Amino acid sequence: MKKTIGIIFVFAAIIGGSFAFGNGLNLNGLGSRAISMGGAFVGLADDFSALFWNPAGLGFQKSRILSFNILDVVPSATYRRSAGSVDLVNAESPTKHYLGGLGGYIQPIDDSLVAGIGIYSSAGLGSAWNSSDLAYYSGGRTDIDWSTRVGLFTFAPTLAYRINDSLSVGVQLNIHYGFFNMNTYAGQVSQAPGSVVDLGLYEESLSGWGLGASIGALYKPSDRLSFGFTYRTASTVKFSGQAMISTLSYLGYSGTSDMERPVTWPSWLAFGAAVQPLDGLTVTADVQYTDWKSVGVLDSTYTDSFWATMMAMNGKNRMDLSWESRVQVRVGAEYRLNPDWTVRAGYYNDPSPAPDRTINILIPSFDYNGLTLGFGRTVGGIQIDFGLEMLFGKKRIIDFVQIQTVPPPTTPMLGTYTMTILVPHLSVSHRF
Repeated sequence: MKKTIGIIFVFAAIIGGSFAFGNGLNLNGLGSRAISMGGAFVGLADDFSALFWNPAGLGFQKSRILSFNILDVVPSATYRRSAGSVDLVNAESPTKHYLGGLGGYIQPIDDSLVAGIGIYSSAGLGSAWNSSDLAYYSGGRTDIDWSTRVGLFTFAPTLAYRINDSLSVGVQLNIHYGFFNMNTYAGQVSQAPGSVVDLGLYEESLSGWGLGASIGALYKPSDRLSFGFTYRTASTVKFSGQAMISTLSYLGYSGTSDMERPVTWPSWLAFGAAVQPLDGLTVTADVQYTDWKSVGVLDSTYTDSFWATMMAMNGKNRMDLSWESRVQVRVGAEYRLNPDWTVRAGYYNDPSPAPDRTINILIPSFDYNGLTLGFGRTVGGIQIDFGLEMLFGKKRIIDFVQIQTVPPPTTPMLGTYTMTILVPHLSVSHRF
């Protein structure tokens, strides 16, 4: 048991230095098998990824399981802003690889009680752009780092209890560690009549902890039919760290300030069903609700008095997202070709929580159509699964006339946004 926990924490160190990408702030799912079925897994939850989808799924496990899931998010984004026929900005994001994943161990205690430990990258958002492409926004400078990284990693001890042959319930404690890093142009200030000072790069690096919980139920009225329910509570992560504008020190002010920014990860409610209409074929469907509206405004508090006044005067102490709660619909299928090989496919619709009036290149958000596929191979007690997500974002066009018709706040970066994302997944699971 000690060796197993050690392996899980080594895995945590690997993904802890990485980053994952999703809509809003959350990932679209974990576990190669689950994600290749479109992430419609709450009503099935019959492998190790139940640690993410539905803790009650552990109650039907009768053997020990040690598993790992690694994913690599490869986004491709463009942003263009024009004035007539002239391109003010024509930017394309550089190719980057953002790693994430899930590691877990499941241990039956007795015939009814099962314990589990999971650690996974539960949320992430971010972007990175070539500085030369955004010179229009940085006073002509081509050395400004434009990037954002927001991530959340969760340690999740879990207990599930099988009440009878048909019903299991589960509960999970979610201990979150998050980071919030941002780099952007700080702007310009007038120090005297006719004198303008370029402030250069604004940087902030924050981290913090939060606490939440999940509950779930899984009901199997027959061998061919099951229904699932999961509720994950909201969790507020209290970020703290430091902000820096080095140029301020040349003006006689502090170039750094300690700061705090609490961020609420929203509650998540999901219902799912799974049915086997034919031998070897399983079909699943989920409806998943995320309360993005609770994110709302991100307020920042700066310790240094000059910084506090400067940021408040420029409205930079509040990041008004005005996000809206959204529902995802997911469907998937799995077909067992023979005892050793399985193929899978799925689809999900992931609507953007961000309205037009607050969108920008540092916190991108799109309506996604997600297509998934994958396969599995069983070798003795080892299960190897591969999955691939292909996310196609709907083009977003934000223009001046459009923004004038909506209520404030109106703080978008005008222009045309596109996004596609490829996410390969690999899982290895051992039952013993």
